[in-house]
Amino acid sequence: MHQHEDRSPGGARDIHTPRDPESVQAVWDERYADRGQLWSGEPNGALVAEVASLPAGRVLDVGSGEGADALWLAERGWQVTALDVSQVALDRAAAEARARGLEVAWLHSGLVEAALDASFDLVTAQYPALLTTEGREAEHALIDAVAPGGTLLVVHHPAPTAEEAHAHGYDPSDYVTPADVAALLGPDWLVEVDETRPRSVASGAGAHHTRDVVLRARRRPA
Repeated sequence: MHQHEDRSPGGARDIHTPRDPESVQAVWDERYADRGQLWSGEPNGALVAEVASLPAGRVLDVGSGEGADALWLAERGWQVTALDVSQVALDRAAAEARARGLEVAWLHSGLVEAALDASFDLVTAQYPALLTTEGREAEHALIDAVAPGGTLLVVHHPAPTAEEAHAHGYDPSDYVTPADVAALLGPDWLVEVDETRPRSVASGAGAHHTRDVVLRARRRPA
């Protein structure tokens, strides 16, 4: 969770996703195992654009997949924790990290199940397939992982039309969007970017998407 790693339903996830963690893991393990490489190996463009000027610190990469974002961050001095539900993807990413001589902490878990503390200078979620719940656990988990003074970056595709969603066999309301996250940001947050912008991707499973919805927010220092 890699060029332009697309883990959204309508993009790389044209499947019915179960909600129990073991079944979700099985779905993603099967998807990764089906190909020697699912993504292009390049970091997501929105991540590069929004993070390149930030000072390196501790970062959580949510849905790290085959690890392109995590490795890009590690090469730039970030202390990276890369989280993904697929052990197949994490093993593939770890092998690439070893080949490059990079240190990354690979965490095999769902976001909510990981129970992370507010210790990250950057939390990045690029096209995440996070399931909505009545208690908004996934959104709170993203927000709560950011340390005071830290940055939250959530990037996704614009909402599909009803026809597109039906064609792919999923309900868009089942998945967390940047707007869902933004709606829960309190007065201790400053929204720095909240926009839809063009994107151009030449390869990878999400190359057919042409726009990004980008939310970047900073938690005010304590």
